[in-house]
Amino acid sequence: MTSSLIHKATYEADNSFDSSLREAFQLLEPQLRPPFPLTIRTEPEYFNLNRAILYGILCETHLAKVHIKHLHGIVIDGYCFFTSLLCRVVDELYSKLVETVKVQLVYVTSVMIDVSAIGIDNVLVALLRQICGGDLSEANLWLCSEMVNIFRGKWECLLEEHPVILSSALYVFLRVLSDHCRVSLNSKLETLKQKEIDFCIQIFRDEFHLCLKIGRDVIRLLQDLVHVPEFQDLWKDLLLLPSSFKTSGFSDISQLYQSRTCSRYFLLRITPEMEAHLRFLLTEVKIGSQTRYQVWFGRKFLNAPEKETVLIDIVRFICCAHHPSKDIIHSNVIPRWAVIGWLLKCCTKNHIEANVKLALFYDWLFFREDVDNIMNIEPAILLMVNSIPKYIHMTHNLLDFLFLVMDQYDIDRKDLILKGVSSALDVLERKGVVRSFDVLTSCDMLFSFLKEKLVKILS
Repeated sequence: MTSSLIHKATYEADNSFDSSLREAFQLLEPQLRPPFPLTIRTEPEYFNLNRAILYGILCETHLAKVHIKHLHGIVIDGYCFFTSLLCRVVDELYSKLVETVKVQLVYVTSVMIDVSAIGIDNVLVALLRQICGGDLSEANLWLCSEMVNIFRGKWECLLEEHPVILSSALYVFLRVLSDHCRVSLNSKLETLKQKEIDFCIQIFRDEFHLCLKIGRDVIRLLQDLVHVPEFQDLWKDLLLLPSSFKTSGFSDISQLYQSRTCSRYFLLRITPEMEAHLRFLLTEVKIGSQTRYQVWFGRKFLNAPEKETVLIDIVRFICCAHHPSKDIIHSNVIPRWAVIGWLLKCCTKNHIEANVKLALFYDWLFFREDVDNIMNIEPAILLMVNSIPKYIHMTHNLLDFLFLVMDQYDIDRKDLILKGVSSALDVLERKGVVRSFDVLTSCDMLFSFLKEKLVKILS
């Protein structure tokens, strides 16, 4: 029996997980037709029946409702094992799934929300991670549309039982909206954009406490949407009328600035496949051997001009969600700062390069030693220091950008930003990430005006 679940080339080996689902279905197919046998099953038998039913739901679309009724009748663990299977399907097989199977996957996810299945929040996170940044393909836009439909259609249920997943969805849709808003004259995309805007605005206006859970990066994402009319009004209220959000304890946008964003949000914008390749690059590839891996990564994930925006997400992931062990740091594995330097060179558009640099420096602007992690700010300083002398233009560009955002990012809160950057520099030197900033301030190759500004901040 060939797989009805995934597309597989003739030269590809069988996928073990796909095979386990298919074999369970083949073995138990007679039991999947009514009348269903009323027998007490052992745990292995129960797990195998779950596999068989899932395969039936995904591949036998005309019998999906029958299989779901069967699942409701036999479930004894709150659907916990079933949702764990769904997560594996999404994480391990999504890119290979047959199109009709993807439709069924979204359908059964919706059903699992209705029955309050244990682990359904993990399934939703897994599906959100499959929405690729910068990807304007029909398949990716379809998934965006289906997911925003789920979050809007199941709003009350999710708000009551899994409110944090709404914060995750907000993070994702704010991010992809910036990609979608750069495209015009596409009627399908216009409809999707409006649904995404309505969803995001609903959370900001009705459940602002969920926005606070994200932390400072919600502001970083919002700034890319300032040209969208609905978000312009939101910005005005954030800056001038914070009381309109009716959230106890929130009185100024600076409170968001000073709240560090949890690493799980950055994982939302990196597909599991991309994460695996990045972690391999950052834990296994030795300095001097990285070129062929970088070329392969670029061909796989950065193979179209519009996909360049994912560089922003990758840099944020590397800074905040991938913290190498001491053994890796002291080995000859390619360091994070070197990978980020390569990613900056991949930028061909000025606005993307600026956003990549902002992703690199964002935690510097509001750094507080009692809240923030020094590993989040380490790559930027090491990239600047290690670019001297061979790549001095990199050091020039990064320092110039840092001083620019200090002056212009939020003019009314320049003191807060100066305090954040000063604190970051102090901690980096005190903790020994850099022995001394003399390597910058005494560098003859560095522009004098940049050295003067740095000395002023350090003093």
